[in-house]
Order: sequence, then structure tokens, then C-alpha cells
Amino acid sequence: MSSSVTLAALVAAAVAAGPALWLGRWRRRRDYEAQARFEANDEAESLCRVAREEARRLVLEAGVRAREEALERRRGAEAPLGAQRRKHEALSLAVAKRDAALAIKRTELDRVRSQMERRAKTVKTREQDVAVARKEFEALHESARRELESRAGLTREEVKKALVAQAVEQATAEAANVVRAAEQLTPGAEHGRMAKRLMGLSIGRFHGHYLTERHLSVISLIDPRRGRANVPTEALEAIAQVAGVHLTLTDEQDAVRLEGLDGVGREVARRSLNRLIKRPARNADDVTRLAQNQKTQLDKELLELGRKAFAALQIPRAHPEIVDLVGRLNYRTSFTQNQWKHAVEAAFLCGMMAEELKLDAKVARRAALMHDIGKALTHEIDGSHAVIGADIARRLGESELVANAIGAHHTDEPFNSPYAFLVAAADALSGARPGARRQTEDNYVGKIADLERIVRGFRDIQEAFAVQGGREVRVYVKEDRVDDLGAIDLSSRLAQTISDEMTFPGQIRVTVIREFRAEENAG
Repeated sequence: MSSSVTLAALVAAAVAAGPALWLGRWRRRRDYEAQARFEANDEAESLCRVAREEARRLVLEAGVRAREEALERRRGAEAPLGAQRRKHEALSLAVAKRDAALAIKRTELDRVRSQMERRAKTVKTREQDVAVARKEFEALHESARRELESRAGLTREEVKKALVAQAVEQATAEAANVVRAAEQLTPGAEHGRMAKRLMGLSIGRFHGHYLTERHLSVISLIDPRRGRANVPTEALEAIAQVAGVHLTLTDEQDAVRLEGLDGVGREVARRSLNRLIKRPARNADDVTRLAQNQKTQLDKELLELGRKAFAALQIPRAHPEIVDLVGRLNYRTSFTQNQWKHAVEAAFLCGMMAEELKLDAKVARRAALMHDIGKALTHEIDGSHAVIGADIARRLGESELVANAIGAHHTDEPFNSPYAFLVAAADALSGARPGARRQTEDNYVGKIADLERIVRGFRDIQEAFAVQGGREVRVYVKEDRVDDLGAIDLSSRLAQTISDEMTFPGQIRVTVIREFRAEENAG
């Protein structure tokens, strides 16, 4: 009973409190909505303010950027315009200066033109005066010429011919003196004595006894112990091919004849034959190897011989090819004189003369040692051995002093230094000393006869004599047919003819004597 009452009371209370609760919730909702509307309005106004400020800032920034871009474009447009403006101003200034200068030059030109016109008038007046004066001078000159011709008794043409003849005669005499001095090359008696003394001292200081020699041209095949050696023709052909010479058996088959211009090749053949006689070979290949070995051994000896020459003269060694050529001179002879010994001897003599003249003795020795290296190649190359040697020396790096001395020692080149004269003198001294070259009596007599025959073949020669062992020829001419100038010309022609028609060592002096004799009988 009590519980139902309680439940009813509760229901009644709830029914009575329902409107109050609903009213309270409505009021709270209204307040909340009012508050929310207020906050939304407030937030909207705040966002509007921010938006308006952002829009204002963007507008300001856009305006600033637009102004800066406009300013930058203006500057970019004004820079070329300013350059063009400055260029135009400079051109205007230059044009103004040129106009001013042109005006000044025009004024100066007008002034000069007026001066030239005045001078032209003055010159024309003076030319007229000169023409008048020239006519007066010509008249006076002609009058004076007629007066001189009248007093002298000669015309102008006759006087001119006489003066020309006198000038020609004087010029001819002077030219003859120059030619005589140039061809005779005699600076004076004192210089000649000094030169002879110098050469005498040099040849006296040199101590060396070199015998002349002649290489074998025939090799005997007879061995004292084994008798006659049998050398087949195939073996001779093999040796000849290696040595570069001709080998032929004699008719008796007991000797082999060597023929060839290469002295080194003859020596290779001689050594090979001597070895072959002592030790016969089995076939041609063995003979070829034997000859090749002999050639190789001889090449080494020649190179060592060239080095020996440079060492003996105490001069720096030259290019190996030149050293080899110097060694090859040992198998080259001239009138039976060994050319290696001749080169060493000439080098010593040339060095001594250079020392006496206060020149470089080593340069003189070097040039004299190499002066005949061309002879080692004359069997291979055509031409003068002096020219060949000079070309080799230049090609292999020798100095021009040395090369010119080599080329000039037989006058194939001009003498460009004292060393060239010294080399020529040393060459003549070495070849002309007693015992240097062997000549038979028949050859000597034939040389003298040929020399006198050539000289006497010229016209207007009265007599000719070869003196000093053929080193000089003295020619006597007819005084009434050959004058002084003719004597000079005759000596030159005689010397040239002797050089062309004869072969001789050293030099031959040609002396033309024109003797005037006046005779009268006393009765």
C-alpha cells in the first residue's frame, strides 16, 4: 500500500515538474544559440577584417611590384638610349672638331696656294733670266772655244781623242799592275823570305821517316812448304764479289792478278787469298765466309787506324764516318806515297806553321788531316777529291774553316781563311819533300820535255827552260813583239794550259822574261 502511494507520488511529481524542466532546457538552448550567434558574428567580423587587411596588403604589394617593374623597364629602356645619346654627342663633337680642322686646313691651303702662285711667277721670271744667261754663256763659250782652237792649232775633237787615248793608256797600265799583283801573289820580298823561313822551320822540326810503298797487284800461289796451291775459279769469283775487285789467274796458273781502284778491296782480296793458300776451303760458301771475315776484320783495323791518327795529333775525334775515311787512306797511294802517312805528316806540318803564326794549331791539324779524305771515295764518286772531301765535312758537322780548307787546297774553292793557305802549303811540303814520292828517271825526263814542249808551242816565245826539277819554267819572249801587258797575259795563259794538259804534284811557277837589249859597236 505504501509502495503504490510512493510510486504515485513520484509520478505526480514528475508530471508536475515536466514543464519546468522543458522551460529550463529551452532557455538554456536559447542562451546557447544567442551566444553562438554572437560568437559567429564576432568571428565573421574578425575574418572580414583580416580579409580586408590581406586584400589591402595584396593591393599595396601589387602596386609596389607594378611600380618597380615599370621603373626597371624604364631603366632598361633608358640605358641603350643613353648610350646612343652619348655616342651621338661624341660623333657630333668629332664632326665639329673635324669641321674646325678642315676649316683651318682650307685656310692654310688657300695661303699655300697663293704662295705657290707667287713662287711660280718668280720661277718663271728666273727661268727666263736663266735662258737669257744660258744663251749668253753659250755664245761666250763658243767664242772662247774658237779662240782656244785658234791659239792651240787643234780642234775640240782632236783634243778629246788625245785625252781619251791618254786615259785608256793610264787605265791599262793600272789594270796591268793590279793583275800582276793578283796573279803573282807576291806581297814583297820580305814576306817571301818569312814564308820560306816558316816552312823551313816546320819541316825541320818534323821528325818522321816514311818510306813510299806500292801495294801488291800480283799474288803468288806457290807456298814454299806445300808447293803450288790449287785455287778454283769459283773461289776467286767469291772473293771478288766480296772485295769488289777483279781476280784473274795468270797464264802459268801460278799467280793471281788483282785489278781494281779500291785499295781496301784489294787488301781484302790479298788477305783472303793468303788464308786460302794456307787453308784450302771446301766450297764457295766457305770462301765467301772467309772473305767476309777478312773484310770485317779489316774494317775494324781501319777504324782503329783513323782513331790512331786523331790521337797522335791530339785533336778531338770527328764523326765515325770521317774517322773511317781517314783510316782507309792507308790503302790509297799517290805517286807511291801512302796517303794516311801523308795526311798525318801534313797535319803535323800545318800545326807547326799555325803555331808560328799564332793561329789555332788544333784547327790547322784537323783540316790538314782531313784534306784528302775524298781520295778514299774517288773510286765510288766522280769529281775532285777536294770537293768530295769538303762536301763530306760539311754534311757531317765540321766547321766551315775546316771544310773550306779541304775544298781549297787544290783551288777548287776560294781561300776564305789563313788555314786554307796553310793546308795547301803543308800538302805541297809533304808531297814535295825528298823521298816522299818515287818517280822513275824516264818519268822525270818526260815531264821536263812535256813542260818545255807545251810552253814552246805559243807564239812569240824565243826560248823556254824548265828549272828546279820541273817546279818552274822560265820563258824568254821577243821584246819587239810582246809588251809588258802581253807578258802578263802570256804568263796567265801558259799557267792555265799547263794545268789543263799536265798532271803534277804541288805547283809550277811560270816566269815570263821580256828583256830589252841595246847594242852598238865601237869602231
